[in-house]
Amino acid sequence: MASEMMRAHLLLPEMLLAGGALVVLVGGSFTPRHRQWILRVVAAAVCLAVIIAAAIAMSYPANTAFDDSYAVDTATGVARILAAVGSLLVLALAGEEIAGAARESDAYALLLFATAGAVLLAGATDLLALVVGFLLASIPLYALIGLVGTGSATEAMLKTYLLGALFGILLLLGVTLLSGVTGTTTYTELAARLPDAPRAVVTAAAVAVIGGLMFKAGGVPAHFWIPDAAQGSMVTAATFLTTVPKIGALIAVHRLAGVLPEGSEWPAVVAALAVASMLLGNLAAYWQTDVRRLLGWSTVSQVGYLLVPIVATGRSDLAQPSLLVYLAGYTVTNVAAFAVTAALPRHRDLTSWRGVAATSPWLSAALVVALLGLVGTPPTAVFVGKLTTASAAWDGGYAWLAAVVFANSVLSLFYYLRWLVPLYQPWAVAPPDRPGRWSVLVAVGSASLSLVVGVAAGLVWRTAGG
Repeated sequence: MASEMMRAHLLLPEMLLAGGALVVLVGGSFTPRHRQWILRVVAAAVCLAVIIAAAIAMSYPANTAFDDSYAVDTATGVARILAAVGSLLVLALAGEEIAGAARESDAYALLLFATAGAVLLAGATDLLALVVGFLLASIPLYALIGLVGTGSATEAMLKTYLLGALFGILLLLGVTLLSGVTGTTTYTELAARLPDAPRAVVTAAAVAVIGGLMFKAGGVPAHFWIPDAAQGSMVTAATFLTTVPKIGALIAVHRLAGVLPEGSEWPAVVAALAVASMLLGNLAAYWQTDVRRLLGWSTVSQVGYLLVPIVATGRSDLAQPSLLVYLAGYTVTNVAAFAVTAALPRHRDLTSWRGVAATSPWLSAALVVALLGLVGTPPTAVFVGKLTTASAAWDGGYAWLAAVVFANSVLSLFYYLRWLVPLYQPWAVAPPDRPGRWSVLVAVGSASLSLVVGVAAGLVWRTAGG
């Protein structure tokens, strides 16, 4: 009976990530610096194994493990695959940036640990499991951001750590309130007992837990660390922290929303956070001149769009599918944009991108696809994500929120054009870089994936009668 309740075999992808991280961490102590590329290969193999294991697991009916504290369903399966794909692409970028560095193996181990934490967040159906996932996804990031050792990276690391501690406490406060008024931590029992709990306490607890998860998602009000970390850390860390943790955090918010009673005010709270993230991210990005800081603020706005289908949870059948489609599109599109900056590291200021299309046409094409994809231009994957997101909001009775999505999409076009227009101007300002092979492959490959996923998702949406 106990083994039937545990079902540890259902967590094979998570065990692969955690075990692979330990192997890389320990192996780094015995591997010469000039051969630490072997550990990068090991980490990449782990990600590939996770993708395969997760895909196989998705062919079986939904299940739970560890006494219903962890769900193995479609959302968890998609999170596993997206997190592993994102980490695999980041590992390809890392090979050029930190190959031969003193902390190379440490970086790979931290990436795998943080990926495992993001996946645990996505599958958690128990408040205690949620806290464990939050900590495992957060702590490696602090070290990863500060790994480069510069002053700006150290500042970003300290800001991330302090905000993580603050919003971690907020998350624990919400968990304490929810478990205190219900006497349980599992989501199934919470769903049955929360309707009878004091409404004010439930609302306060929901605000606290969702607010804590916003730190991992990078949305308002816990967004302050994102632009600094994107600008000051190495591009490997910047790409990872703006992509993979969001997958777990946003699915975790979606799961929690499905547990909270209809009488609480959580939809208004999430809607307010969505609008604030969209507006603040877009307005702040417009004034940036550093391209990676611009992308940092862009990711804050993207969290706003991703929160919209969560508002419709319980009111629209499109809520979860639209969230998962958007996450898939955002993952490959955001990685493509950061990969372009990795390929041309000396082009940090917007003015330095003038004339780059003449010397790097493939990278420029990838950047066009990535940035217009983040706007939501067809036929990219994010376009389908925004379309389905707006449809979910409309179907759930939040037509005004769908209008905010489209208005902010138009607003975002202006600051992306500030980056795109100089690309095709006829004179160059900065001397041309010699882009690395892997960063070019990641940029072009991720941009191509954005188009492929967009076309495929669009066909499925059309076939389903969306």
